[in-house]
Amino acid sequence: MLGPMNQDLSALLRHLLLGSDGVPPVSGLDVSHLTGRPEAELIRRAAERLCAPTDTADGGTDRPIDDTPTAAFLQTAVARTRAELSARIAGDSRFAAAVARTAAALAQNDSPRWNATTREALWNVFFPEGTGLVDRRETETAALRSKRRVAIDSTNPEPLTDPAREILFTSNVLITVPGDASVVDHLAVPPDLRNRIRATMDEPQVYYYDHPIHIGVDTLSNEAIYGMRGLNDAIAWEKERGRVADDARVAVVLSLSVTHQGLHTVARDYLEAEFAAGGPFPHLDIYLFTELECRRIVEEVLVPYLEAPGDNPRPDPTAEVLAVFGVDGEYGRHYSFLKAIAAFWHVCVDPTVRATFKIDLDQVFPQDHLLAESGQSALDHFRTPLWGARGRDTDGTPVELGMIAGALVNEKDIHRGLFTPDVPFPETIPAGEACVFYNKVPMALSTEAEMMTRYDGTGAEGEVDGATGCTQRYHVTGGTNGILVDSLRRYRPFTPTFVGRAEDQAYILSVLYAADDGGHCLRYVHKPGLIMRHDKEAFAGESIRAATHGRFVGDLARTWIYSTYADALPWGRVRTKEQIDPFTGCFATPIPASIMTLRLLLYCANLLQNEDGAAEVAIVLDVARRKLLPLWEDEGAIATGYHRQRRAWKRYYDALDRIAAATPTGGEEVDGGAAVAAGPRDAARRIVADARIGPQER
Repeated sequence: MLGPMNQDLSALLRHLLLGSDGVPPVSGLDVSHLTGRPEAELIRRAAERLCAPTDTADGGTDRPIDDTPTAAFLQTAVARTRAELSARIAGDSRFAAAVARTAAALAQNDSPRWNATTREALWNVFFPEGTGLVDRRETETAALRSKRRVAIDSTNPEPLTDPAREILFTSNVLITVPGDASVVDHLAVPPDLRNRIRATMDEPQVYYYDHPIHIGVDTLSNEAIYGMRGLNDAIAWEKERGRVADDARVAVVLSLSVTHQGLHTVARDYLEAEFAAGGPFPHLDIYLFTELECRRIVEEVLVPYLEAPGDNPRPDPTAEVLAVFGVDGEYGRHYSFLKAIAAFWHVCVDPTVRATFKIDLDQVFPQDHLLAESGQSALDHFRTPLWGARGRDTDGTPVELGMIAGALVNEKDIHRGLFTPDVPFPETIPAGEACVFYNKVPMALSTEAEMMTRYDGTGAEGEVDGATGCTQRYHVTGGTNGILVDSLRRYRPFTPTFVGRAEDQAYILSVLYAADDGGHCLRYVHKPGLIMRHDKEAFAGESIRAATHGRFVGDLARTWIYSTYADALPWGRVRTKEQIDPFTGCFATPIPASIMTLRLLLYCANLLQNEDGAAEVAIVLDVARRKLLPLWEDEGAIATGYHRQRRAWKRYYDALDRIAAATPTGGEEVDGGAAVAAGPRDAARRIVADARIGPQER
């Protein structure tokens, strides 16, 4: 049984969710009046249990709300929140004092309303990463920009000179079943493929993505075709201006992830047909990697090199590497693959590849704007000697800028200029869910401070010149970032496979304080003007809106995963947040279950204000139950998974090192090792040849 709740905490939660003595709650969502509909009753009862001062109120906070799985899930959430907040108050005097101050302030107000004062008071308890950012926006932006400074000791002595050849571009394709079964009848594919698609539609969905491509969508609206057309056009632009050789073809690796198991036998054939209809792509060599090709790389190329003499063969190294090297599953898995494949490419396929750069398929390089406003084309930006530079951050930590990050401009905003933040500061901050968490504020501040920095002296105070100093980045986007192969092979960063959202920002966490032999830590360099136009609203707006509830639950899961993952890292959550706050770090909190539960209750209460809200709440609660309960039921899985996956990636990169040692990068045969190494290189090239979508010729 749970014990009594701290009086201040109980009062604060009541002011937030239920109101007090006839005074409406500060959230503006009067949960106490949600009655009648089953979903409304569930939310009200859960809120009342959460706020109860003792464990005997309302029949006992440990007793089931009712006998449904959803009610049991909410009861678990309530119990976790009460226990977590009580433990936090008992163990952190500053947190206890903040709760007491906020509860007293709300109690003294005859009718507490959502305003700047109550916002800061509540955020000081639940969302400290956001405190002060609204009222001190310019000061906080300058402070963050200053904190991200790096004093340059040395630039890269060998920067990229021919990005079209030296960069392996990557992106991820997400495929799901048709939205309507009738679509299958009109697909321009062989009858056998139509039958396989129909069979897959009856399967349960196993993976969920934000806006996957539905089989049967018009070719012109297919995100994969759109993205490759954009990149093909960007390379054509470079050729027309003499920046790239006429016969150059840029290599692009696409990972292909699916939502249903049966799509493994469907997706590649379908996409091959789509690329044939949507092409040609005369300036690209496109390679499509499914889970099958990933397995072939491990089994046909890496297996003989996964163990060195004296290695512990347990657990099975092949199984370990297969568990992390692939494209199915949560976003973290294919994200790591799209980085790691560049090291494989360099060692086994093409040694001229020195870097990889990931784009998203709803993003394009606006070449005319780039040249006009930054003075450089897309490929020009990659030639910067800052990519691979070394220096020291404001804490004095030696850093290696082996990764690079650009920025985005929304398609609807590009007429205002290339350097228009894609995430602007919100004009107003609503009540409701924002009472306890509102990442849009630190996200907007981070966008302004990190992504909009220029090195030409035209920006705000605290900017650097790009010669003696530059900016490092933690806030990065899923596309528009890359890493040098040399840094990749030495530092070996990865996003764990359990990360389902913000996989891009999780990537650096795995090596945040892991220094090389010279004591340098891996970091992103910010490249001003390396900006892609983001066409998500113009291109995939409908599917994005349809996925709103799923993204919300994904954000709740992100809070638990980031918080637990930060605790599991060798340097811990406190040191991690010192680097990645305010935006990336706001999801790593000491009270993750509490933030998740409060956000869920307030989100559902807001939906219930609408006439058809009950049906939506039923969906949200069902998705939340299936997504969040497994995380809570195996609390040690994230720590265990991190250590297991770090070992697996070590095996992967060690295997590549052994192959590289056996065969020089030029491929010349030397000593007795050449015959051994010829096998993996030949096998690798066969796999890559099979993965190529083609022909791509005119």
